[in-house]
Amino acid sequence: MAKAKNDKTAKPQKSAKSQLTPTASSQAIDIGISGGDRQKIAEGLSRFLSDSFTLYLKTHNFHWNITGPMFNSLHVMFETQYTEQWTALDETAERIRALGFNAPGSYAEFIRLSSIPEEPGLTEAPDWKEMVRQLVAGNEAVARTARKVLKTADDAGDDPTVDLMTQRLQTHEKYAWMLRSLLE
Repeated sequence: MAKAKNDKTAKPQKSAKSQLTPTASSQAIDIGISGGDRQKIAEGLSRFLSDSFTLYLKTHNFHWNITGPMFNSLHVMFETQYTEQWTALDETAERIRALGFNAPGSYAEFIRLSSIPEEPGLTEAPDWKEMVRQLVAGNEAVARTARKVLKTADDAGDDPTVDLMTQRLQTHEKYAWMLRSLLE
């Protein structure tokens, strides 16, 4: 693990593309990670939260709209996955808050920050194979984002975020594998 920078005086600066808002007490935080590093980690976690929320919503959408011969097994599988994902969303948002920043919490913010495209539910629903393909791609996208955040956190000595991202990587890589196996 990289050594943490202990810089109580560093003020997180908003980058041109960042709209991350520090909390009122952000400047008083002294957890052994500089303000700049906390901001970089929180920005990464915000993208991860946005990808995770978009994947959660897509998984829930497909749970509601699945049809065909795989209905029962996929309906249950999707429910198991979105239920677990929902809990993880809270853990991620709380980590952003612990670092001293506000977590994104609107559809507009999630859409802006996410690398996963939305899927319509009301107007059309893909067949079960396309649903599974999209969820494989979504879980892989979340895993890629988690890896980036993990590296940033590791470089800053942020072990709690490294641990959280490691757990999420295990989960999303497992989900991608399980879903991918249905297409073989």
